[in-house]
Amino acid sequence: MARYHPALVALHWIMALMIIMALFFGKVLLSAMSNSDPAKVEGLAGHMTIGLVLGGLLVLRLGVRLLSESPPHAKTGTAFLDRVGAATHWVMYLLVALMVASGIGIAMSTGLFPIVFGASGDPLPESFNGLAPRVAHGIVSTLLLALLALHVLAALYHQFVLRDGLFRRMWFGRRKSE
Repeated sequence: MARYHPALVALHWIMALMIIMALFFGKVLLSAMSNSDPAKVEGLAGHMTIGLVLGGLLVLRLGVRLLSESPPHAKTGTAFLDRVGAATHWVMYLLVALMVASGIGIAMSTGLFPIVFGASGDPLPESFNGLAPRVAHGIVSTLLLALLALHVLAALYHQFVLRDGLFRRMWFGRRKSE
């Protein structure tokens, strides 16, 4: 078997786009906006929706991954890098789960769900700074961004330096070895 299950392929690329969107919205757009800016509620609604959907997709992805056959882990020719590569995927899953959990923690501790999704009409809290879940959200987002960059660089290294056809494994097509 040379490729991942088609459901894993679809989930990988959908989640990749959603993670990039969530990181961009959170780190670039939302962090620059004041909580008194009316547009921030709309931005938070999108950011929170993406985060909650990512949480559900992560559970689905883990289920499919555990229940389906996967190709052997890609080799680099270096035992240490092979171990790092295998561990990195599970650490990314953990970081996404921590992002979702810390985001829910922020929302629960500040009453954001009814504010953002229109049930209360209350204004946003003056600030999210200093909240433990917010601090965790910021740290984990930075770690996730760094690991995502490493993941992309590793994939490019496999594809263009090692020339091992790594991208085929995480794309659609026949699953049998050719």
